[in-house]
Amino acid sequence: MSTEETWSTPVATIATDDHKPLPSFNERNGIYRSLHCLGERHKIPKDPNLDTATFVLSQFPSLHHAELRIALIDSATNQRVTYAQLHRSVLSLASGLQHALKIQKNDVVFVLSPNSLLYPTICLAVLSIGAILTTANPLNTESEIAKQVSDSDPKLAISGPDELHKLIPTGVPTILTSRPTDGGEDVLLSVEELIESCEPAELERKNRPCQSDTAAILYSSGTTGTSKGVVLTHANFISVITLLKWSMDVTSAQNDVFLCFIPLFHIYGLAFFGLGLFCVGTTTVLMKKFELKVMLDAVKEYRVNNIPAVPPVILGMVKYAGKFAGVDLSSLRRVGSGAAPLSKELVEEFRQRFPWVELRPGYGLTESCGAATIFASNKDAKTRSGSSGRLIPGFCAKIVDVETRKSLPPYKEGELWIKSPTVMKEYLGKTEATAETIVSDGWLRTGDLCYFDEDGFLYVVDRLKELIKHNGYQVAPAELEAILLAHPRILDTAVIPVEDEEAGQIPMAYVVRAVGSQLTEAQVIEYVANQVAPYKKVRKVGFTNAIPRSTAGKILRKDLILLSKQQIASRL
Repeated sequence: MSTEETWSTPVATIATDDHKPLPSFNERNGIYRSLHCLGERHKIPKDPNLDTATFVLSQFPSLHHAELRIALIDSATNQRVTYAQLHRSVLSLASGLQHALKIQKNDVVFVLSPNSLLYPTICLAVLSIGAILTTANPLNTESEIAKQVSDSDPKLAISGPDELHKLIPTGVPTILTSRPTDGGEDVLLSVEELIESCEPAELERKNRPCQSDTAAILYSSGTTGTSKGVVLTHANFISVITLLKWSMDVTSAQNDVFLCFIPLFHIYGLAFFGLGLFCVGTTTVLMKKFELKVMLDAVKEYRVNNIPAVPPVILGMVKYAGKFAGVDLSSLRRVGSGAAPLSKELVEEFRQRFPWVELRPGYGLTESCGAATIFASNKDAKTRSGSSGRLIPGFCAKIVDVETRKSLPPYKEGELWIKSPTVMKEYLGKTEATAETIVSDGWLRTGDLCYFDEDGFLYVVDRLKELIKHNGYQVAPAELEAILLAHPRILDTAVIPVEDEEAGQIPMAYVVRAVGSQLTEAQVIEYVANQVAPYKKVRKVGFTNAIPRSTAGKILRKDLILLSKQQIASRL
């Protein structure tokens, strides 16, 4: 099957309640396909000379509405940015980057900043002139930032004032996002000043980027090893933004007020809030970072309807639901979840505590430029607890046996392979890793252990590299974590492998106890043992104040594995 045949062949629209869904699995070629159709309204643009920023800006509301329509609100200051103001700021900054700072096509611009009203402007301006965007977690250490700088070789860095000290040792020319607020003398140019001093000018067609050009280098979280630079093209972003527009239609979310605490440096935040939602004309309330009380206050004050979230947020809402008394969440109608899988138990508990809120998990990854599956209807989401939804239009998939590489039918677990126009170009400077990940005919190996049911709903079991090999059996940490999280005296948990001479590896659980709890190791071990097969039992337990996680909510197991080795060594 050719690449074109895979995702361009028209498919039937998803079945209604009165009709049985079309088969999602082709027994002949072992491929699962999307049962959704983009339709005429949401065709992915084919113009090879189109770039991401031009595409996004062309979708803004018309001139009159753009002056009135609010694009962004700062939850801390209540400052508001209209679509017209955003458009002017993008053109002014693009002009300043090109003419004042001499940034050219294919130059890399490194952005190190927490969420702010300026972040989307920076991203759109960088992309509009054909420069390449690379973003970093503002919590990264100096050594982590130095590594990314060395890998991506930026010509310019844009830093938040509080993050500047981490960039200085790299020697990269740097400007600030905004003027310092501590009253100190301005020593560096800022994005704010460039926008104020440069006249907005329509972007020149000469040397503008095209769909095949690199748009961004985003770094995977590296939860199990060293992070890699994921090279994404303008075609990748244009495709995923088109799919986002489609999802807004099918979920009737075009007029929602969204809340953003997802970090904009992450693909989830960048594709969704930094670029995509502007094509729908929605309003986004922006938080600098996630805090539960601030989130609740923002929902109440701004009548937020929709919160794209991550599993730790869902867990926090469930565990602390008793503290929500008197908090008005009546406007909230939908919470999404991505970046890491949600257990069936956590999904069901959330729905019990917040019955009026639709919880719709999805699945995606940096290498696919964002989402790959969603729930198009709340009915499906409620009846398929534990699933991450169906493939979105343009995607097809295989479940591949890890040893034989044969495609597997529904309900058989294997590695998920996907193909779509959003799949990355490559890993930056890593030919071997790219060849291992993007295999024959453009299939992307996700590294996730998954299965589909007969109706095409995806279930994520765990990361293949995180499976614990115990006496020849495979133990999924996520399964044990779901059991532990159901314990009323456990706030958070993570399960890791610990080397063992006899068994190869044994499961060890790190647990965050509820305040005042005296839960013991023996009680934790017994609690799990009563619910699983003998080979899945937790054999060791460590107690900790917090589980290390990436900003996207993924457990940083490598940190816990290192901690366990240090603790074991200290006892010898």
